Amino acid sequence: MVQYAHYHRDRRNIATHFVGIPLIFLAIGVLLASPVWPVAGVALTPAWLMWGITSVWYLSRGQWLLGLGTSLVNGVLIALAHHLLTWPQPWGMAAWQLGVALFVIGWAFQFIGHYFEGRKPAFVDDIVGLLVGPMFVVGEWMMALGLLGSLRRAIDRQAGPVR
Repeated sequence: MVQYAHYHRDRRNIATHFVGIPLIFLAIGVLLASPVWPVAGVALTPAWLMWGITSVWYLSRGQWLLGLGTSLVNGVLIALAHHLLTWPQPWGMAAWQLGVALFVIGWAFQFIGHYFEGRKPAFVDDIVGLLVGPMFVVGEWMMALGLLGSLRRAIDRQAGPVR
């Protein structure tokens, strides 16, 4: 988180990430919502498998509360992705087109934010940044609520305060 925070010190960049990162995760959920495999009465999809694998990663990062929060938020986004596919698609889009549209819009927000920041995205230097992004967004919310004070102090000490 601290390394990722070095790339995200501008409030405008952080604000764009609050929109862009959830849109990207939602888009991936839409794109991976099929095929559906019935397993013990549960509809298992590649999206739910991705959520499970990433949740294990988030929960193993040493900040249990942050990992749990990130896993829960991402689970809601995956459930929403599946639910979106039950609605009539706007403009007659196919599911994959909706997923691609959400993905492109999400990344547009990301790159606008990094224009404000004046720095490249963290994943350019470390691909793990793609996994850290959702955790960063949830962490920022949790720190704003006062739930991760020690993490806030570590980030501010090492990466500098948000400007």
